[in-house]
Amino acid sequence: MPTRNEPSPSGKSRVARLDPVWEAIRREAQEAVTDEPLLGGMFHSSILHHRSFEQALAFRLSQKLASAELSEQILREIMDEAHADDPGLGEAARADIVATYERDPACNRFLKPMLYFKGFQAVQAYRIAHWLSRQGRAHFASMIQMRVSECFGVDIHPGARIGRGIMIDHAHSIVIGETAVVGDNVSMLHSVTLGGTGKEDGDRHPKIGDGVLIGAGAKVLGNIRVGDCARIAAGSVVLEDVPARKTVAGIPARIVGEAGCAQPSLTMDQLFGGSAPA
Repeated sequence: MPTRNEPSPSGKSRVARLDPVWEAIRREAQEAVTDEPLLGGMFHSSILHHRSFEQALAFRLSQKLASAELSEQILREIMDEAHADDPGLGEAARADIVATYERDPACNRFLKPMLYFKGFQAVQAYRIAHWLSRQGRAHFASMIQMRVSECFGVDIHPGARIGRGIMIDHAHSIVIGETAVVGDNVSMLHSVTLGGTGKEDGDRHPKIGDGVLIGAGAKVLGNIRVGDCARIAAGSVVLEDVPARKTVAGIPARIVGEAGCAQPSLTMDQLFGGSAPA
């Protein structure tokens, strides 16, 4: 807050200080209108016409997920209700945007995940489905799960528990099962499966620790634990627990070395013997 002798900040600067992610998205949208005027209507309707990040996110997701069976208006009302009831949904979405911006070299604008990246959009829609599931509204949660799978090629069960700061690069063919748990600051690439090993019921899916990096095409199967800051090589099939800060690779996956850095999910270093900074 300004002291008595300091000038009061403008309304815009207060917004930027209180919600820097939303302010950055709005600024980038305004620049985009100038850069690509043919898409100006989309930038205005999706971003600039909204008063808050949550409202813009609900608008964008409802546009993408609406169908003949599920109208855009109903989806927006449900998402607005969810955000009003649980402010943590918006906080998690902001953390996911920042994670994508910092870890994905193709993401040079905060605006991009909001408008274009199906990994980000699929995770935010999952968060709404998870909220519905916690409210006992299983049918609506399943409907959103189905639409996310149809629209984005990402199948996340509403019962899964997923932390914040999640980055799913490309996101095609991601599958996350009902009893899976994903910690904070996890990065995964396309075609990752966090699945079961058969027809067993109950707690049957992996538990992924904080800061884990999961390479493209990796399959982590069964009620196993992947420790914090571990690294799973692309194409691996993981059937046993993975200790913290280790790298595993192969079919079935075996420990092949240390993780190579303090937090693999942040450095995104996928080379064996890599020398990414800690």
